Amino acid sequence: MMTPPIGKHKILIVDDDAANVHFLERLLAFDGYKNVTTAMSGASALGKALSEQPDLILLDLQMPGVDGFEVLDILRTSGGSSVYVPILVFTADVTREARKRALELGASDFLTKPGDAQEILLRVKNFLIVRELHKELSNRNLNLEDQVRERTIQLEQSQLEIVDRLALAGERRDDETGEHTRRVSELAERIAAAMGLPRQVIALLKLTARLHDLGKIGVPDSILLKPGRLTPDELVEMRLHCITGAKILSEGRTPLLQMAERIARSHHERFDGSGYPDKLAGEDIPIEARIVSVADVFDALTHSRPYKAAWDVEVAIAEIQSQSGRQFDPRVVEAFLSFIRQAD
Repeated sequence: MMTPPIGKHKILIVDDDAANVHFLERLLAFDGYKNVTTAMSGASALGKALSEQPDLILLDLQMPGVDGFEVLDILRTSGGSSVYVPILVFTADVTREARKRALELGASDFLTKPGDAQEILLRVKNFLIVRELHKELSNRNLNLEDQVRERTIQLEQSQLEIVDRLALAGERRDDETGEHTRRVSELAERIAAAMGLPRQVIALLKLTARLHDLGKIGVPDSILLKPGRLTPDELVEMRLHCITGAKILSEGRTPLLQMAERIARSHHERFDGSGYPDKLAGEDIPIEARIVSVADVFDALTHSRPYKAAWDVEVAIAEIQSQSGRQFDPRVVEAFLSFIRQAD
């Protein structure tokens, strides 16, 4: 490993004895260290340590006022640097108690005054090498974090694009623009927020709600686009889109696919148990499906389709309200009603 650039390192000398400070300054200058700062008191040392961010501190323990032990304690708890800063204690106190206490407070090593010049320079050099290694490791970690963050953003963008394409595939015939799935997604998000669901759940619901009708891929045009009322047989085939969508999304290992599968299968279940395909009732219906159910019906009512004209918004709201406890979860309806009349 290469020796670090000596002239660029910041070294802080802390000692109330001017002769000791002068000795260390001259010694360091002789060995090429040019960026050396001094502090003649503990209080001054703290200010310089926190503002100048030195690479190494040479610290005396016995000083009036704020002594070296207090300096160690404050620096340890201040969080002034995220990278290891070695503190080399340079003291005449050689007692076992002083050594133990200083090490517990974060001292890196000890030198005993007056000290051997060669030993001091070797210790300084070695600890600056350690400091450089810590800085290099920190920079690598930051680079890795940036790479992970960038990769995460790319994956999220890919995920959004895939959801968009799948949603459009499900709606491509009776809603070529895919706006129905977008509106249901946004409305479901607002309902979930009004219910106080966790932010992560809300974000996931906004995505997965777009896939609620994915199973329509398997419904023939003659049924999907029929302008009139469906026959009993056609109605049975239309209702199979819930199972088809769930099968397409089944066996997913991610929370997104797992929630999307639940929504695709259960968004036509009814709170009273009379829905399809599984006749689930009440809390047995996944909460995300109960939310999408309200959003889906309201959007379908208020927008025209080949087989129906759009309803007036107030009439549609009244219909949703009248189905509370029957078709819809009353808590979901309450959340829906709390904001829907204020919507643009």
